[in-house]
Formats: sequence, structure tokens, C-alpha cells
Amino acid sequence: MGKTIGMLWTPFKKVPKECLGIDIGTSYIKMVEIRKRGKDKELSNYGEIKVSDIYPDFKASIITAEIEEVANVIGAIIAEAKIKTRTAVFSLPDYSSFFTTFTLPAMTKEEIPEAVKYEAPLHIPLPLTKVTLDWQVVEGFEKQGVPLEILLVAVPNEIVNRYREIASLAKLNLEALEAEVFGLIRSLIKSDLTTALVDIGAESTTCSIVDKKILKSSHSFDTGGKRLTEALAGLLNVEWERAEKLKIENGILGVKSVREGLLPTLNLILKETEQICSEFSETERKEVENLILAGGSALLPGLKEYFAENINLPKFPKEKFGQVNKKVEIADPFSGLISPPVLSKNLGEMGPLYAVSVGIALRGIQ
Repeated sequence: MGKTIGMLWTPFKKVPKECLGIDIGTSYIKMVEIRKRGKDKELSNYGEIKVSDIYPDFKASIITAEIEEVANVIGAIIAEAKIKTRTAVFSLPDYSSFFTTFTLPAMTKEEIPEAVKYEAPLHIPLPLTKVTLDWQVVEGFEKQGVPLEILLVAVPNEIVNRYREIASLAKLNLEALEAEVFGLIRSLIKSDLTTALVDIGAESTTCSIVDKKILKSSHSFDTGGKRLTEALAGLLNVEWERAEKLKIENGILGVKSVREGLLPTLNLILKETEQICSEFSETERKEVENLILAGGSALLPGLKEYFAENINLPKFPKEKFGQVNKKVEIADPFSGLISPPVLSKNLGEMGPLYAVSVGIALRGIQ
């Protein structure tokens, strides 16, 4: 992500030729190993573990789990997948990061860092002593006399320190910490189209608007895969495990009762996405040209088609978002990577699950 204030990462003097991208979710830890071969990038390995598979009594979120437990799970994945790389980038969950934008008057590149430090306290809810800051110029860079639009990211120091301790216990060389959304952008955005990235996680969904490969806005809301399963379990009066299986197998294409159980929550995600896209369009006077669905729930049968048929986004002048122009994709972070045949068999189905880990691994070798 652009220029750094504080230290979200400790860069190596030499760019490593291989790197692990480690995505610490709420119940799973996923990682990929990517190697740089000349101009090509190769997927060398991948792995994931559900924390409760190692700790059967584990009920809480990984975010609040004991540091030693998380480090042990990471070590178990590395051992099982026979991963040799020890250079790693960790993802920071978007809901633990505070994003905001503000404008600075035109100034030289050298003047920007001090100006950002001066302006930051006016825009973040925590004292500067309690957060690590990172920022990026998203508009006006190197244009003489043009005001600068700054994207500021603030992460609580306690989270940064926690992840550093996990890396140390797992005997990893921590190359960087990076908010999930930047990993998604790096692995999924291949064009300059204005795109909505809709990452449907277990606990929450994050909708981020990216224009010309630059993050313009990012909003998280407390609706995700677990809420889908809970709604289905309640409606059908079945155990959680049974509801989860029915959700994954049927989505909104199979049994009518399953569809009816999932649609109210899916419609909440749809409406929140519409609202976030509409606010961007009203502010920027630009339409969102396509959507990319990521996260485990992106693979629900029929979800892609449901979004394409039902999402309503503005055009300018205000018109309905036309069916011809509407484009909804499922995340495919592996499309630009070389992969051995033994790994490539299931990559299409794995894409939405590994989009973050691929993106942050790429960060480590760029």
C-alpha cells in the first residue's frame, strides 16, 4: 500500500523469491505459498485448518484465541503441507482496521508525510499513540496545483503486536501486515473498471469499491455465512451441522425450504451492497461497472446469478443498471499464477476462499 507512517511491516532489503500469505479468519486459517520465477509467479502450495479440528473445545473467534493456539495451528498447516518458506505476510481483518479519506491542499511529495500526521487525529477515533497508521494518495499525486485525496488506514497497536507475536512463535519472518481488502485488490482486480468487491466472510461482509485499482471506500457489516446457517437452522429446526451442509449443497437452487431460509439474509447483503455502491456513485458521479464475489459463501449455488438478476445500481444520468451491462464474477485469484497439475484440479472452487491469502502472498514477492 503506498508510503508508510509507523511500521505495519518491516521490509526486507531484498525482495524474497517466495512468500507465504497467511489469512487468519474467525474459525479457519488459510495459507498459500507463492514463488517468483523470473516474470512468472507460481503457486507452490496451499493449506487450511479449522481451529476446532486441533482444539475440539474451541468455540471463540480466532481473533480472541490464545496466541500460542494460533501459532500452533499455523505450524500444523506448514508441517502437513510440507511448506518450506518462512517469509510471510499476514492479513489484518478489515473490521479491525479503520479506513477514512480526507483532502489535503496541493503540496510536494516530501511535504505529504508531515501533513498526514497532522491531519490524521481529526479523522480517526483513537489517539495516535494507540494505533499504527498507513496511508496512500488516491487522487492528485504528482499533479501540480491539484488537491490530494488521502486514504488513511489505522490499526490498533494491540492487534499489530498480537500478529507479530504469533509470527515469532510460529518461527516465521514477518514481511508485512496488510488489511484484507488490499490483498483482495491485488489478487482479483485485473482492469481499471470501477468494481465492487463483496467479501462474504463467516461473521461479516465487507463491500469495497475499487476504481482504477485504487480503493475508494470500504464498509463492513455484521452479516455473513454464519448468519445464513443460523437462519436456516432456525427455519428448518435442524442442528447447525445439518443446516451448514444443506446450505452448501443447495444454495438457492435446490430445495425450496432451503432457498426460503437463505434469501432473507442474502437480501440483506444485497441491499447493503446496493447502498454502499449508490453512495459511491452519488459522491463520485461514477457507476459501479462490475461486482466480484469473494469469501466462502460466494460459492453458494445460484448466488452469482441471484446477484446479477436482482442488484439495482445507479447510472448517470440516473437510470436502472441495465441487464446488458451488468457483470457479476466469482473471485478467481489463481488465474494469473502458474500451478502444478496436482494443485490445479480444485483451484476454481477454492478461489473465493483463498483470494486474501493469494493477494498478500503476492505482496511479499513484489
